[in-house]
Amino acid sequence: MLVYLRVFKESFSFALNALRNNKLRTFLSLLGVTVGIFSIIAVLAAVDSLDKNIKDNLAGLDKNTIYLSKFSFGPTEVPRWQRDNFPQTDHDDYEFIKRNVPDIAASAYVIFGSNETVRYQAETISNVTITPVSNEIYTIEDFKVENGRFYSELESDTGAPVIVLGADLAENLFDTSDPLGKQVRVYGRKLTVIGVLKKVGAGLGDSPDDRAYVPANFVRRFMNGGVNGLPGAVIIKPANGTDLGAFEQVLKQKFRAFRGLKADEDDDFFVNKLSGLVTFIDAIISTLNVIGWVISGFSLLVGGFGIANIMFVSVKERTNLIGIQKSLGAKNRFILFQFLFEAVVLAVVGGLVGLFLVWIIAMIMNGVVEDFEFVLSFGNMFLGFMLSTLIGLISGVIPAISASKLDPVEAIRTGM
Repeated sequence: MLVYLRVFKESFSFALNALRNNKLRTFLSLLGVTVGIFSIIAVLAAVDSLDKNIKDNLAGLDKNTIYLSKFSFGPTEVPRWQRDNFPQTDHDDYEFIKRNVPDIAASAYVIFGSNETVRYQAETISNVTITPVSNEIYTIEDFKVENGRFYSELESDTGAPVIVLGADLAENLFDTSDPLGKQVRVYGRKLTVIGVLKKVGAGLGDSPDDRAYVPANFVRRFMNGGVNGLPGAVIIKPANGTDLGAFEQVLKQKFRAFRGLKADEDDDFFVNKLSGLVTFIDAIISTLNVIGWVISGFSLLVGGFGIANIMFVSVKERTNLIGIQKSLGAKNRFILFQFLFEAVVLAVVGGLVGLFLVWIIAMIMNGVVEDFEFVLSFGNMFLGFMLSTLIGLISGVIPAISASKLDPVEAIRTGM
């Protein structure tokens, strides 16, 4: 055992000396592995970060929540032309579902938000997402009001001219002054601010902190919210303990009957579950990981070829030295380990530099980008280290074997 440790130590020392004596060549070899490891780990970390931030934003939502509308949240076999001819989900659909479908804990009608200009005195903010929705959304999406309140059922039903602002939107409009009771102009109409939501950070799409919520019935007064009008959806939260499969079947049957669809006619609506959206997101994340591996793998492959090429050159340059070492009694395994360790050290150092660069970029991103956490997991770092070690072994094994099998006399003669 001690003999092998001594061989390991001496081979490692020879490898480090060889690398120090050829600094430019070492640097170029390191660069290839560094780029390869950096590419793979950066892509994996970026995908993991995206996945974590999306899942965190969905964490506050009940995964059993259902969105009934003409739009599908995921891939569908229904052709585009057919989907385009589906009627919009309107307020009458919402009223029917609310009254006739059992086992519903809460349901809300939402008109998909449009970008509007919000004005308060001299302050104007453009491209603000305004979401017209009934008051039940407060229960379904677990909103938290930091200042004031959300609009009531009466205000929602009567379409009262009130508005609830996201945290950042309220701050941009009113700075440090209290926004409650003040009137802002949206849709060319005056609305009274009755609440400001608690800051939640980045979400799917634009941040909830930059949005505003108004009663859907207020918007329906002056915009067409019928089957041929604004795109909408019914958001349904099933009661706790409900069999979701049976609930979905009952929902479809009753809604088909309400729309007058015959038994041989296809649905003209989609029942989208948030759990299905999560599954769809997982599939996208997996695809992104595969694409990242394929693209970054080419960079790593180039780095491996670079190390193999340098090692062959190193064996050629040191043929005379190999012959002298063998003539003095050096075993084949000593020569093998000497060149193999040199290749591994090259790859590992390059990999560590790549990991360090990813870590630096992660720190910069977390400091610069608000409301988005860039994650560099220990698993990804360990994977990068193991990959660089493996690349060194694979790239160095053939040159090392060729060096160990050299005949000492021929090696000395060739070197001279």
